[in-house]
Amino acid sequence: MFDQSYVIGVDVGTSSTKSLLLNDRGLVLSSARVDHCLYSPVTDAAEQDPEEILAAVVQAIGQTVQTSQIPASQILGLSFSTAIHGLIVIDAAGKPLTRCIIWADNRSADWAEQVKRSPQGSGIYHRTGTPIHPMSPLIKIIWLRQEYPEIFERTSKFISIKEYIFYRLLNQFVIDYSIASATGLLNLKSLTWDPEALDLAGISARHLSELVPTTQVLKPIKAEFAAAMGISPETPIVIGAGDGVLSNLGLGAIVPGTVAMTVGTSGAVRAVSDRPLTDPQERLFCYALTPDRWVVGGATNNGGVILNWLRQQLSIETTHEALIQLAQTAPVGAGGLIFHPYLLGERSPLWQPEARGSFLGLTIHHSKAHLVRAVLEGIAFNLRMIFQVVQELTGPIHTIKAAGGLTASGLWQQVLADVFAQDILFPRERESSGLGAVILGLYALKVIDSLDVGFTSLSEVYRCQAIPANVEVYQRIMAIYQQLLPGLQREYGAIAQLQQELSGNPPTQLGN
Repeated sequence: MFDQSYVIGVDVGTSSTKSLLLNDRGLVLSSARVDHCLYSPVTDAAEQDPEEILAAVVQAIGQTVQTSQIPASQILGLSFSTAIHGLIVIDAAGKPLTRCIIWADNRSADWAEQVKRSPQGSGIYHRTGTPIHPMSPLIKIIWLRQEYPEIFERTSKFISIKEYIFYRLLNQFVIDYSIASATGLLNLKSLTWDPEALDLAGISARHLSELVPTTQVLKPIKAEFAAAMGISPETPIVIGAGDGVLSNLGLGAIVPGTVAMTVGTSGAVRAVSDRPLTDPQERLFCYALTPDRWVVGGATNNGGVILNWLRQQLSIETTHEALIQLAQTAPVGAGGLIFHPYLLGERSPLWQPEARGSFLGLTIHHSKAHLVRAVLEGIAFNLRMIFQVVQELTGPIHTIKAAGGLTASGLWQQVLADVFAQDILFPRERESSGLGAVILGLYALKVIDSLDVGFTSLSEVYRCQAIPANVEVYQRIMAIYQQLLPGLQREYGAIAQLQQELSGNPPTQLGN
């Protein structure tokens, strides 16, 4: 490993930016978290301010360095994990014309449906590995071109939040293959921008950043930002990858038969393949980690964000932990109350942006505790459906490793194990994307010669065993949960249309 040097992993997620400083044994010596704001000016909008995210990155790194009291000379480098699917429109002067339109934004749903039904749709999915959905930057660009031509015509670059951060820190427009592979614009086989996708979007390669490997090392950092972070301007930055694929790396889930499951604001189930794989039914994504490791999986829009919503609607002024304790007072199966967790539409396994959440089987005998427990169980049932699809494509799965903010809860751990009907491993270090960024950074900086690193934080795990009696209850509910879905899916579009008509929202306005 390295001598008296340290690496900082930076994870720019949806709800917060987290910074982790690790030593040579993979132990976190210092960390910081800075929360982000989410803006939803109209129905289906989900945006974040790029400058607020940049400020969070600088603040989190600065706090980590200051708390650690490690000299700047001993910080070997920074390595980045960022959320995928975000889109920021930049003008010729490098200034944003929009906020960052994130993965949860569904305003381009009609255009996604048109592309999906078009002759090009299936081919674009199988070449790029990105499902045709409003989350995709490809679809967002088409939406902008069609509905906001005045903004589209002023655009110089279409970029992600990582590209914006690096542009501001380094004055370079670069994009790694991992983030690029989640745009719907990258050809997975050639690792170049896909001509047909570009043509469909109405753009050329000049509107996009320079493609580089996930191990690309960049410097120098602008002096004012380096000073604010407490590091040297010559500190190398490893460009890193998307947060999902790095979570697999951080969990040590990069071998056949093992999957990573993360449950934070959203959630996902992912496996690793040695080559690009796409699903014949177009239910899964395929994104790059390195040239010989590709991450195949499905993501749900609806994870911990639903607990935030539930806490607000029930007027429970408390923490997530207390909310989960309340759920623990309800029986397994929530008294037969079933919850479909599609408050933000859905990606996997439905790929239906107009999907809506629902409680089914509600009676006068159900309490707040039943509602909370049903929400937790509903999220788990949906993750189980994604797991089943991943297993269909990648083969038998014998090991599940889980991380993310919600996995700190003992009840949540048990619900997952029981719904999945098998033991689940929960590593000691839950910030798997940040840890994955560090491992990739060490590899890029040639400190380690393999990504199969044996950090203590990967080997120290808690094994939650499934309880047979609970498994039996959940299998009965899971069958009903899935049987109800087709009928609901047929009506989601009509419900979404009715909600839009009755919402009284003004027309969507873009720009800062």
